[in-house]
Amino acid sequence: MIDFSIVIITYNEEKNIKRCLDSVKGLTDDIVVVDSGSTDNTKAVCDKYNVRFFVNGFVDYSSQKNYANSLAKYDYVLSLDADECLSPELAASIRKIDEFGNNVAYTFNRLNYHCGKPVRFCGWYPDKKERFWNRHTGQWSGAIHEKFVFEKQPVFVHLKGDLLHYTYNSKEEHLKQAEKFALLNAEQDFKSGRKAFFLMPFIAYVLRFCSVYLLKLGFLDGRTGLFIAKTTAYATFLRNKELYRLWKNKS
Repeated sequence: MIDFSIVIITYNEEKNIKRCLDSVKGLTDDIVVVDSGSTDNTKAVCDKYNVRFFVNGFVDYSSQKNYANSLAKYDYVLSLDADECLSPELAASIRKIDEFGNNVAYTFNRLNYHCGKPVRFCGWYPDKKERFWNRHTGQWSGAIHEKFVFEKQPVFVHLKGDLLHYTYNSKEEHLKQAEKFALLNAEQDFKSGRKAFFLMPFIAYVLRFCSVYLLKLGFLDGRTGLFIAKTTAYATFLRNKELYRLWKNKS
């Protein structure tokens, strides 16, 4: 096998981190965990595994992941979130890599779980991710929706198998997160000069719901798909409503 590091950032992830670490057993001798000051048993769980555990104050996701990358032992890193884990098929695909090509990055699909159920429609799958690359070829960027930005476009190789993402353990958690990011996105929209008019929140709600539930076949995910479509549409409504409020207050 080739040498690479696995990098994970955590904050109060005692319920997830064991599943993540179990899924990568035997893949590497270097697992870096950077914690943002957890108050639960995240560190105690990590101490049971062969990981290097660090604590670093959280500024934003990009800064934290860039710091974690700087601690990696090897040039190539596989970046994971604590609520993610490798499927056996994806782990096997990684084991089959016998050498890294020149400026090669690896992608794979992510299968998201909502309250324990896999979501295969709603625009949630295949959720293609770029998470395995030479850390010296770019850096993470973006305060809200972080993305690894390459200095030079690499050659992408797609691996078989899914990255399993156990997002939202409850509907309440999903709704709370949707509201949080809707307001943050509205602030970013306002700073970038994006406008909103009075009816936009209502129009955006209808269009977003139809897109997720009908065009992206969310109805095939049953009640889960309906909830996702409604919550996504509500977040879009709230984002535009807040944006309209910000412009109105400025005038």
